[in-house]
Amino acid sequence: MSAVEKAAPAATIPAIGQAYGGGFVTGITRDPSTGKRSLHISSGAAHELVGKWGEYGVKIEGADSFTDSLANTQAMAAAGSEIAAKVLALSIGGYNDWAIPARDVQELQYRHFKPTTEENWASSRNGDNPNSEPVGLLYSEEDPAQTLHAVFQEGGAEAFRDTWYWSSSQRSAYYAFYMTFGGGTQLSLGKYDELRVRPVRSELID
Repeated sequence: MSAVEKAAPAATIPAIGQAYGGGFVTGITRDPSTGKRSLHISSGAAHELVGKWGEYGVKIEGADSFTDSLANTQAMAAAGSEIAAKVLALSIGGYNDWAIPARDVQELQYRHFKPTTEENWASSRNGDNPNSEPVGLLYSEEDPAQTLHAVFQEGGAEAFRDTWYWSSSQRSAYYAFYMTFGGGTQLSLGKYDELRVRPVRSELID
């Protein structure tokens, strides 16, 4: 399937939570360098993986984007990341371009598919997402609330677990960004830690 065939025309952008493109529509980001918009799709829960981000102390060139999940994941795999290689090998619904979500793509997963009714951690810069459309603002204790999409609510078939998930965005040679899907904390953690990953794929809109 070519990039042109995968492109989602602006006039027919599917709704958040809709089954589409091998998974579920998660949101839109705009690339800060090109201005191009991408539609992001999260895989179902059955495709989650667990593993280390990569080698502690090794800075990976090309894994620093907050919006380009695939470029980050490809750079990780080229540097020897086992979990990145496993995600790139996935074939779901006829699509083979799955990746570990970049930081701002992962934020959309939490914002729209928060599984629990727990208060958010309204601290640090949790929720700050200048690259999402609309722009994501800092979380309050109550916002975002538990998702309205029943299959993503705690106990639902596609729900994120109340635990920590890796993003593909590197913070330094030693740390990468992660997010906890209980309270929405966005911080960085040592690359040697084993966390969950919910794969995503992206389609260029314009």
